Amino acid sequence: MALSSTSDVVETAGAVAPVALIGADVGGTYARLGWAELVPGKPIEIRDFRKYACAEHPSLAAILRDYMQSLQQQTVLPPVRHAVVAIAGLLDGDTLLNTNLAWPVSLAATQRDAGLERLELINDFVAVAQAMPHVDRNTLHRICGHDDESTGPALVLGPGTGLGVALRLGAGNNPSVLPSEAGHAALAANTALERDVVQLLSQRYEHIDNERVLSGPGLMALYACLCELRGAAVRWRDPAELVAASRGGDLLARESIQAFCGWMGSLAGDLALTFGVRAVYLTGGVAGHLAAELHDGTFQRRFWSKGALSPALRQVPVWRVDHGELGVLGALAWHADRLGAGLSNNATGA
Repeated sequence: MALSSTSDVVETAGAVAPVALIGADVGGTYARLGWAELVPGKPIEIRDFRKYACAEHPSLAAILRDYMQSLQQQTVLPPVRHAVVAIAGLLDGDTLLNTNLAWPVSLAATQRDAGLERLELINDFVAVAQAMPHVDRNTLHRICGHDDESTGPALVLGPGTGLGVALRLGAGNNPSVLPSEAGHAALAANTALERDVVQLLSQRYEHIDNERVLSGPGLMALYACLCELRGAAVRWRDPAELVAASRGGDLLARESIQAFCGWMGSLAGDLALTFGVRAVYLTGGVAGHLAAELHDGTFQRRFWSKGALSPALRQVPVWRVDHGELGVLGALAWHADRLGAGLSNNATGA
């Protein structure tokens, strides 16, 4: 079935026909793509999952076009000509505003150059929040709080190339998801070390936002600041090296990672209180790299350290999500949930 540019829902004797759709998760470093046939009432099955290094391709359209060509070579039927792309940033008219992508993104030009009949852009962490009800419980690892199912608002945040944040407002077939640019809100320092780090960063940047420290590049910036404060030379150049050094006994690397986990716990607690959430989900590449460290108690202590309201946060479960296809699943789930609710899918807002 070729997808129409005006409607995705095909009624046949009162039944809704399957919809073939590409889901993509595009960040500053990697683009992940898969496709699925969306059938109301059935689980989403991601097929032909592929991962692209963004810097190795001249545009988002080139990645989408390459993926579509790979499906054609496999004679995938029905032909897939509609994509939902979860991508960091805000859509300003036809242009995506983003500070971490390898190239500029125009909605119209991307759709045309990729050869798509329809293209929808959604915020990357809207997709992640949308995916949460669809993930296998085995992918959830509790950091702290009660081990129970939550039916209230849920906070989703993930450090990667940047810092993504979204709020899932409720449960049901078509819950509302509130996108957020909390990663670009001002970073709050709560300890003497954090204040020293912010003081150093303020000598280089006019605005110090959360992702300046709480992201993959931010982790390395934090490490560089600690090297300067301790009078040591910078030895490690990327998060994987830093984590390996920490686990190998490098005390400065270990201090940097503990500071990162504590600061992340403090921000997660602030946001949990701000929105009154019933659950917190940590995602993103950095959370995966720091799996053991996030569970060692440092994150938990700072998450709970909120004065008189600490007892309330002790009731909130915090989960680390270990799912390599979460953004793709979320892009597909966003579309599937809208179809299930009978909503039009002509929006192209990120």
